[in-house]
Amino acid sequence: MLDVLQELVALMERNEPAALATVVEVNGASPAKVGAKILVRGDGTTIGTAGGGRLEQAIIADARAALDGNKSRLTHYTLREEGEDAIGVLCGGEVGVFIQVFAPRPTLLIVGGGHIGKPLAEMARLLNYDVRVVDIRAERGATLDPASMTAYTYIVLVTEDHVADEAALRAVIGSPAPYIGMIGSRRKCRIVLEHLRADGVAESLLGRVRAPIGLDLGGTTPAEIALAILAEIEMARHQGCAESRSRR
Repeated sequence: MLDVLQELVALMERNEPAALATVVEVNGASPAKVGAKILVRGDGTTIGTAGGGRLEQAIIADARAALDGNKSRLTHYTLREEGEDAIGVLCGGEVGVFIQVFAPRPTLLIVGGGHIGKPLAEMARLLNYDVRVVDIRAERGATLDPASMTAYTYIVLVTEDHVADEAALRAVIGSPAPYIGMIGSRRKCRIVLEHLRADGVAESLLGRVRAPIGLDLGGTTPAEIALAILAEIEMARHQGCAESRSRR
């Protein structure tokens, strides 16, 4: 078990994702024992064991799914051939497993910066985002690098004009980023998306783009717009609904 925990610490220090599956309950015959742990890394490789066989395969598959969905879960397995939660074995016991997801620190990638990017960066740092401000033009410093984007990168396009926004969107639209937002009027956003559509960009990719960017909070100052953008990112990150709690 110590090697599993040491590897988990190492992954966290490298800011890499992992899912830790821990057997928390066993009733009846089972190859797994309470406390057994399996660590699933972001690349799908594992360390640790829950006794092997189909039970371990099922646990690993569920841990990978939890990692992909970035959501911890409690799972239940029946060690029978048929029935609810059955995994197709004859032991007859039941096993409960808690799968805890350890997500890396999220990255907020702001393309363009400017009067909205500055307050957005300040607010995001308060929420522990790794904030990076880049430009589409190499002569202006740090440049946009699509290869550096991961499933934990949240992208905001707030450049100085629609040409730069479109160029940036073309560069990032196929990335694994869970959030891509582009600032602008509805007309501007529609025209930019039509340009990409005309060039054969798939509707499934275009549908990922949040444009105009941000929740409709009503504010119009740069800081208020930045707040609306960050609120939408947080909603996407935590799979929220942006509904007022008092109205539920």
